[in-house]
Amino acid sequence: MGKLIRQALFLFIGMTVLTGVLYPLAATGLAQFVFPKQANGSIVERDGKAIGSSLIGQSFTEPRYFWGRPSATAPNANNAASSSGSNQGPTNPALADAAKGRLATLRSADPGNDAPVPVELVTASASGLDPDISPAAARYQVARVARARGMDPAVVEALVDAHMQGRQLGILGEPRVNVLALNLALDDVHR
Repeated sequence: MGKLIRQALFLFIGMTVLTGVLYPLAATGLAQFVFPKQANGSIVERDGKAIGSSLIGQSFTEPRYFWGRPSATAPNANNAASSSGSNQGPTNPALADAAKGRLATLRSADPGNDAPVPVELVTASASGLDPDISPAAARYQVARVARARGMDPAVVEALVDAHMQGRQLGILGEPRVNVLALNLALDDVHR
């Protein structure tokens, strides 16, 4: 019996060291060597100061910026420590009310825009942290952003096109625009 307990204890300690210490150290070291930017959170810096991550959405509310997808994280929007959706089903009146409120905000910020509003501008995602919007959602906002900045809409449209990312590997996902990168480019062109 004592021999079995020693063997079990030896196996337990060995597996703990292997899977709890050595493997995480090796995986972290490999990630730091092969993908250092991604392994450190894809942090975006401006003037030596971290201003966000290209993987986590941020709340832009000023008319001069492109707005990302709404976030349902709590207690505040785009809270990476609380990634979650609202878990409201399509028949839940609270979901419809939230979408109506977001639609009203978009319409009041750009009253002359009578184009159909892309759905991701009024509905939150499952994670609540989406950093990207569709090209249609970006184009919907071009006139408002150009007017708020006093810019030619063609210049703003060109920035949207320049920041459009295609499908991954040509087949995965949908084309998208990173909101933080686009807004930083806008600031670079027109402060």
